[in-house]
Amino acid sequence: MQCTTKWERRYWGWGTIAHTIAVLSLVVLTTTGTRLESIGGWIACPALGVACEKRSRRESRQIAPRGVWRARWWWLRSWMIPAIRSEALMVLVYLNEAWGWEWVCLLPWAAWLWKGVGIVCPGLGQQPVYTSIGRVWERSSGAALAVLGMMWVSRQIPAGGVRVGALSAGTCLSSIGEPYVRAAIDEEGMCHVQLRGAFELHVDSTVAFYKRMLIIFLGLLEMPGETRPSRRTRDGRVPFVRQEQMAAWFGVTHPEISRWYDYWLRQDWQRMLSQRRGEVLTREVQQCIIDTWAKFPWWGAERAWRHLRSQGSAVTLKQVKQVGRESGWTVLRQALSRVYVIGVETFRPQDEWLVSQLLAQIQELAERLEVLGGLTLEQHIELADLEAMCKELELLPAVAHRPLPWVLQLERLLFGHWEWVDDGDPSSTTGVRCIYCGTTHVSRKSRKPRLKKYVDQQGNEQTVEVYRYYCHNPACQYKTFTNLPPNLIPHSKWTLEHHLAALQTYEWSHSVYRCTSQMLEVTKMTVYRWVSGFGHQLLPVAALFGVVRSSGVVGIDEKYVLVPKNDKPNEKMKRWMYIYLAVDCYTYDLLHIDIFPYNTKHSAHSFLLALRAKGYHPRVIVTDMRVDYRDVVADAFPNAVHHECIFHALQQVHVHLKEAYGPNYAKTRPDVVALREEIDHIFGAHTKRTAQRRYEKVLAQRQRFVAETPKADAAFRFLERHWPTLVNAIESDLIPGTNNATEQVIRIFTQHYKTFCGFESIETARLYLGVFEKVYRFTPFSDDAQECIRGKCPLELAGYEVQKLPMAHLFRGLALQWPAAAFQELVPNV
Repeated sequence: MQCTTKWERRYWGWGTIAHTIAVLSLVVLTTTGTRLESIGGWIACPALGVACEKRSRRESRQIAPRGVWRARWWWLRSWMIPAIRSEALMVLVYLNEAWGWEWVCLLPWAAWLWKGVGIVCPGLGQQPVYTSIGRVWERSSGAALAVLGMMWVSRQIPAGGVRVGALSAGTCLSSIGEPYVRAAIDEEGMCHVQLRGAFELHVDSTVAFYKRMLIIFLGLLEMPGETRPSRRTRDGRVPFVRQEQMAAWFGVTHPEISRWYDYWLRQDWQRMLSQRRGEVLTREVQQCIIDTWAKFPWWGAERAWRHLRSQGSAVTLKQVKQVGRESGWTVLRQALSRVYVIGVETFRPQDEWLVSQLLAQIQELAERLEVLGGLTLEQHIELADLEAMCKELELLPAVAHRPLPWVLQLERLLFGHWEWVDDGDPSSTTGVRCIYCGTTHVSRKSRKPRLKKYVDQQGNEQTVEVYRYYCHNPACQYKTFTNLPPNLIPHSKWTLEHHLAALQTYEWSHSVYRCTSQMLEVTKMTVYRWVSGFGHQLLPVAALFGVVRSSGVVGIDEKYVLVPKNDKPNEKMKRWMYIYLAVDCYTYDLLHIDIFPYNTKHSAHSFLLALRAKGYHPRVIVTDMRVDYRDVVADAFPNAVHHECIFHALQQVHVHLKEAYGPNYAKTRPDVVALREEIDHIFGAHTKRTAQRRYEKVLAQRQRFVAETPKADAAFRFLERHWPTLVNAIESDLIPGTNNATEQVIRIFTQHYKTFCGFESIETARLYLGVFEKVYRFTPFSDDAQECIRGKCPLELAGYEVQKLPMAHLFRGLALQWPAAAFQELVPNV
């Protein structure tokens, strides 16, 4: 049996004195030649026989002293009896580990001394009470021996049978009494637990964390009131189990146990849960590595290690990586590399990360607006963080184009979606409103009128008297304005009719600025400003008609345009940008249009989120074969079905076959031609079952063609990858097979775009896109178009009432001065 260290700490207890006396007495008896077998041991010495006969009192006084001194001498020689008895009790206490019972070792000595006092003082020893107390001392020591012996025997017989063999190393015997556990928390929050009795722990040592927590638990066990002058723990405790024992039991090293205790005290759960065993590093070496990394944050572990080795340090690459893990630098650097561009000359956020964060915020804002709920506190915080980062990088949003006053007058004239309303304020000037903010809190600036010149319809200059007014609205940036007749425009002699004629001539007739300016007798830059003024914002359909209508099937496509002046880096496509269009596949309505510098996944995501913000929730999204649309469509419209254009898919399959077999494979490889026709024949099926059977028939030939020409596998892989988004159009009354509607709108845009050689900048491009959207949506299709759309504009096909809007008449080639009765016989709305 291997005893724990508690015996060593309890060795100098109460029973130590008796044990020492017994050992020394045995040594003395051995050296003097006394035969040990003659000693009675636990059996008392035989009574001293004294002849009793009747003598005279004088003779008795002469004989009595000799008998008393002989009894005293025999009592002194019996000291080895309590020594042996106390030694036996001490051995039993040791075997049972009954550390609170050491005092029983003094019972034999107490009985021996009590008897000796009675022999020395015969008068006291002959008292009945004194004699009874002596017998109690004798029997108490015997009872203690019997109890301890029975306890030791009972411990050797377990519940399941007799235990055979020695106890295993590290096994601790239970204490005396029934097992129990007690716990309490004091006022300072410290939890105190008492364990008493025999307990067993069964822990899977293959799990590193389980083994570490078991070692921590064993190291926290301590005896109440135990003290030790040295080798205490970091928190000043005296543990019951030492590290040497735990290291031998669990097969770990002392430094590892010490490091785990340090993690426990510092509550460093991240490292406590780590499955790595790393090497032990001093704090000086760790600080040296951390200082080097702090100076060069863009370095990796290997480069930092090489730099340290070049400076004479003996650290290893494994130690450098361990310092990165334990200090948290590795995790921090990985997080920084995902967000920032870290280099020698730059430390700035990545464009891709910033764009993705902005798109995520836009999507969350759109979702919150859809449910008509306010922004959460977390969203406000994230928006503030993004705004602060953009300010640090001087990435300010583009200033919204402020429309000129005459543009607002044109909107009122063409769309009629707002009118001046008299609020009945007696303090306002009757009939006069600010042309910038629309308030009635105005006052006349002077009594003397001004003369305003303008060109009438016949081209003659006319003069009219106008007055200047003060605007008392604090939010209005313009403090004064001129009250003009409805047809006149500030700072220009040209009337609204001239502006409308420029727009009608340029866009509806597909003209150019030069020809339009010659017809109106103005400069081409003047015509450009007039036409661009109509594109200060995209068409607010929901604001015009109060409802958003769509068939639910939307086609998405893009077209590249020339924009020479931009801030893109010098690369192959620097002068080109991309216009994205969203078109209703059944009404040909242009739902949304925008321009982006790059044709990337983020651009497509931003475009779809803008479409969603307009209130469109399509059931089907039709795209070409661009793979970026897969994720962004599922993210922006999770309930929509994504369909890819069958026409584009077949084109791509033909390209793969041409790359594998050459451009002249139609003449040299009739089997490849037959394969191409079989692939085209798949999408001519009327049911999905037929299409699936033809598809499987084509894939069955894959092994034969690929074994002969490995490049042919590209066509089969392409068909297999896009098959789920192609077959959903077959046997469906809602999903169109192709994206022809979007392609047709792109062709119409190209007819307008080709009249000039690209856009000057992205700002002018956005202005023109606003013009094109208004013109296209109000322009009816020609008489040679499909019969179902002939003579109707896209907004009419979508179900909007456009007959009362003068804008619809303008792009039918009519003048706004025509009688109102002429506008009542337009194509009826469906």
